[in-house]
Amino acid sequence: MSARGSELSDPELVSALAAGDLDAMDFLYRRYSTLAYSLALRILGDPGRAEDAVQDAFVRVWTRAAAFDASRGSLRTWVLTVVRNRAVDYLRGTPARQRNELELRVEVPAVGAGSDPWREVSESLERSAVREALGSLPSEQRQMIELAYYGGYTQTEISQMAERPARHGQESHAACPGEALFLPARQRTDR
Repeated sequence: MSARGSELSDPELVSALAAGDLDAMDFLYRRYSTLAYSLALRILGDPGRAEDAVQDAFVRVWTRAAAFDASRGSLRTWVLTVVRNRAVDYLRGTPARQRNELELRVEVPAVGAGSDPWREVSESLERSAVREALGSLPSEQRQMIELAYYGGYTQTEISQMAERPARHGQESHAACPGEALFLPARQRTDR
């Protein structure tokens, strides 16, 4: 697999991960580690804790690769969701209690990650598009999205901070841009 690993599509990569292929894990890490670390660092604000969260997330992806469901989203989205969730766990102070310590059974040699200029350009354009989209939102909506995504706050917590009612039945879920929290009060009551 190592000869064509960088050419693997995400579905092929997931299949190889589920089969326990260590090279697949190496390629997955090379493909998404920079983005994963950036996300964890943005959430946690501490490089050391961000590294720990990313490591935990990749171990979780490795151990649960067979559970990946492509119909629910891309591999990239799944990996970043796992990273975000681990970072939020760290933010809330739960990693030591809930993290399962795993002993690595196989030595994986460290190999310098090569640069992929096309991927870097693509990621840069995507970041710019997200920043532009966030910048076009009213400041209150943008702040709520940032509290939910980067701050790890739940919809109920954000509602309390904004002094707005949370949507009934959604108290335990993280806030989401499409939820009633972001609708004007007159539209919220009509639902």
